Amino acid sequence: MEPKLKKLGSSFQVPIVQELAKEKSTAIPPRYQRPNQDHLISSLPENKIPVIDIQKLMEKDSMDTELQKLHTACQEWGFFQLINHGVSFPKVEEMKLEIQEFFNLPIEEKKKFSQESGDIEGYGQAFVVSEEQKLDWADLFYIITLPVHLRKPHLIPKLPAKFRDAIDEYAVELKNLAMKILDLMAKALHMKAEEMNMVFEEGMQAMRMNYYPPCPQPELVTGLCPHSDSVGLTFLLQVNEIDGLQIKKNGAWIPVAPLPNAFVINIGDVLEIVTNGVYRSIEHRATVNSKKERLSIATFFNPAIDGDLGPAPSLVTPETPAKFKRISSVDYLKGFFSRELDGKSYLDAMRI
Repeated sequence: MEPKLKKLGSSFQVPIVQELAKEKSTAIPPRYQRPNQDHLISSLPENKIPVIDIQKLMEKDSMDTELQKLHTACQEWGFFQLINHGVSFPKVEEMKLEIQEFFNLPIEEKKKFSQESGDIEGYGQAFVVSEEQKLDWADLFYIITLPVHLRKPHLIPKLPAKFRDAIDEYAVELKNLAMKILDLMAKALHMKAEEMNMVFEEGMQAMRMNYYPPCPQPELVTGLCPHSDSVGLTFLLQVNEIDGLQIKKNGAWIPVAPLPNAFVINIGDVLEIVTNGVYRSIEHRATVNSKKERLSIATFFNPAIDGDLGPAPSLVTPETPAKFKRISSVDYLKGFFSRELDGKSYLDAMRI
């Protein structure tokens, strides 16, 4: 019998923003207002996140240059766009379609997938840990997708068959792609490939589908407040044509315009720990639009749930001592989900 995953955390029940937005009121409820957020936006042409071409990583004559480009992107940006990634176009399109169908379902239908008390999986909100804290202008559907035995019986198995199939196929394609990328990163870092594999091969994959309704005063709210991801890697897929992702570099926010058929990939805190700080997780946030909703799906790659996590032994030397503590994966995830999202504060708690 496979070990079942205990609940990793919980989030307070809060109103569904999609329903609030339908009321077409111009007044934003106070809990969603963050008037003093930082609006320093940099749109300098050099501030475009790097683009990595996986085809070039596979061809002998371009491999070394592209690998160096990947390495620099992970060190200096923590973000890159991946093109020619080989994930089946029809499977990606099917996934986008099914996500839109899901959020278009009547609220009564969606509520069948609501988060249960004491659990973060399901339809609702995440990281709401107090009655006072500010809320994001967004709803989400969060599910653990792999390994299959960690799936909750009341979530994926109960979804419409086409959505379930789309998730199954997309999950496997992304897992294969993630392992390929992690392998290339290990090569670029000159770390032992098995050290990367040990952490992620049996890793937990989760998906967070985001729905950001239009907002009459988008400058007053955030779709997703500034944070770094707690995971190893995140693959973000833009579901419709509205942009909203911004990343923080040198103190300014840089808008990311996803390329067609690309994934926006970012380094999470776990990979910063495993690489002993060589690759960095970067703060990012989501903004919302006044006219149109924005949808995206983030696929997260976490370490194996029954393992532990710390800097890769081959990257710890007398010159580069360990910067992070070693901790069990479960304790790490529980700690993350029990807090409000706040920049890189959780990773800072792991530092030696």
